[in-house]
Amino acid sequence: MVKLNRSVERSMKILEVVSSNGVCSLVFLADQTGLPKATILRICATLVNQRWLTQSRSDSRYRIGSRFPRLSAYPDSIDALVEAGSAEIMELSKATGLGVDLAAAIGNGRVEIVDTTRHYGRHGIFPDCIGYRPSPFRSALGCAFLAALGPGERMESSDKLSASLKGKDRDAAAQLPDKLKDIRARGFASREHGYWGRAVDYGGIPSAISVAIRASDQVVGALSLVWLAERRSVDDVAQAHLVQLSAAADAIGTQFAVNLDLGDLPQS
Repeated sequence: MVKLNRSVERSMKILEVVSSNGVCSLVFLADQTGLPKATILRICATLVNQRWLTQSRSDSRYRIGSRFPRLSAYPDSIDALVEAGSAEIMELSKATGLGVDLAAAIGNGRVEIVDTTRHYGRHGIFPDCIGYRPSPFRSALGCAFLAALGPGERMESSDKLSASLKGKDRDAAAQLPDKLKDIRARGFASREHGYWGRAVDYGGIPSAISVAIRASDQVVGALSLVWLAERRSVDDVAQAHLVQLSAAADAIGTQFAVNLDLGDLPQS
């Protein structure tokens, strides 16, 4: 009988947990796998190095990386955007005192949050948002991204997205032309009042403002400042920090273009 390799078995166990649960902390992985934390750290470091996992620099949690086999794999552009934005979002969060979400384009007019600086103790909002795909029509990230697309791309994406919408998302999609005018006039998109994109166990309702991230002539994602809605108004945050938010988005877009061949990007 061939002897099995325990390291491979343990690595597979960790990958199964992350693949099934999304973003995972070290504590969660230890609880789910029964492995010592030191062992998990060593295995995860190897998996991150090989890009089967990625690790958020803001909170050290793990998610599936771009080289993990999928039936419909994410392009390497996600890793490139995380790499381009990790230092920028930490600096922006430190300078503003607010949470920062970084979202990548994933095709068909949608974005996915790929990194964040949210911290419940500092910001009072639910931090487990990496891997979440916010509403294209109700979230600040989604609206900022759609607004930045060319008219043809935006119409095509909106038509595809609207086909399966229900309830408040359908109502918000119908109001998109007015929202686009507002975004252009103000220079940013804002989160729809009361919009809470996912059920959570703790934290208050967030508010957010967002701008698109461009690399050369392509829209590659969006960047948001996020805070507890009851603490500050949108206008207050925009007046105080929009310049910093826009500068960070420009810096991320510039670095992203250096990190990745833009021909590898998904279609919006």
